Amino acid sequence: MNGAMLPETKRGVLKPHIMVFPYPAQDIGGHGNLLIMASLCQLREPVVSWISSHPNPPVALISDFFLGWTKDLGIPRFAFFSSGAFLASILHFVSDKVHVFQSTEPVCLSDLPGSPVFKTEHLPWLIPQSPSSQDLENFKDGTMNFSSYGCIFNSCECLEEEYMEYVKQNVSENRVYGVGPLSSIGLRREDSDSGVDAKSLLSWLDGFPDGSVLYICFGSSKVLTKEQCDAVALGLEKSMTRFVWVVKKDPIPDGFKDRVAGRGMVVRGWAHQVVMLNHVAVGGFLSHCGWNSVLEAMASGKMILTWPMEADQFVDARLLVEYMGVAVTVCDGGKTVPDPHELSRVIAETMGERGHEMRARAKEMGQKTHAATRAGGRSTQDLERLLKELSSLHEDMILKDLSH
Repeated sequence: MNGAMLPETKRGVLKPHIMVFPYPAQDIGGHGNLLIMASLCQLREPVVSWISSHPNPPVALISDFFLGWTKDLGIPRFAFFSSGAFLASILHFVSDKVHVFQSTEPVCLSDLPGSPVFKTEHLPWLIPQSPSSQDLENFKDGTMNFSSYGCIFNSCECLEEEYMEYVKQNVSENRVYGVGPLSSIGLRREDSDSGVDAKSLLSWLDGFPDGSVLYICFGSSKVLTKEQCDAVALGLEKSMTRFVWVVKKDPIPDGFKDRVAGRGMVVRGWAHQVVMLNHVAVGGFLSHCGWNSVLEAMASGKMILTWPMEADQFVDARLLVEYMGVAVTVCDGGKTVPDPHELSRVIAETMGERGHEMRARAKEMGQKTHAATRAGGRSTQDLERLLKELSSLHEDMILKDLSH
């Protein structure tokens, strides 16, 4: 986790202080988020001491949305969401209406746009499962973000317009800034030299027709079980679809690589996902639906086959499937083993003619997200609004100092 403090010193010049705190998400998983939030509260006194003793104290602070307590440091706090406005809306709704836990399954979030309904097990792990638990107080303490001075999202209007509007209605003076997708800024194919034999992989993709390859990756920390790997491998084999499957320590079945040689590639290690998704041969993405992967797919104009497993992934998948119409669900749950025959059918259909409309909608979404981050685009405008707000706070501080 990190927070950036802006600005410092000279008139008209914004110079950030950067404070970086380790966040071992890969080691403890999503269930450790509440523990991390509670632990980070212990930083309150050291940070307050640093601010009060600094010769040029910051006039504003940008901090991760987990750090809800930073809104009480005596300076304007902007909550930064590396996730989307849909998730932020759900967290706000639940923190304000704990009685939803006392309702029967499933949970209906009736005041949100579209009145989404979730199984309790599909709500983000940030949300405690009992209204009487100490975790609830930690949750409310750590996620009181809409009462902050402003909110910044790695998202944009075209991706989740209804939920960005909901956030705006609940944040003071409409200080809401959608500055993403950040993954689509500054992309160059030549940046892909790092990773697993990137040049040869791109050359291999060059040999296939446009939109004919399925890219598969389940994030940086998830390792599939043997049963899950066997099911995915069989589904891919039966579908006869071209694919690139990026794995870590996943136990790929013996002989699988040989059986799919020529139309499928299994890559062990890290691959440059943004570059892979932007390759013209890639037509779809089988994903766990982490928000970064969602943004990278949408910015690339690629449809998604969703397999949400934990954390915010069920929320993200719902946005893709039901609200945007650019995805189809193939499985859900971190321990679930997909039916390989059903998986094969869905892959073959979505990557074939039946998936044409969905791929077209995803391509259109890619064009909209790229337009948002170009000069004059909505995300660029929001970033400029944010800078003006920070500059205004800086000038107010200078005038205040001069008046003394």
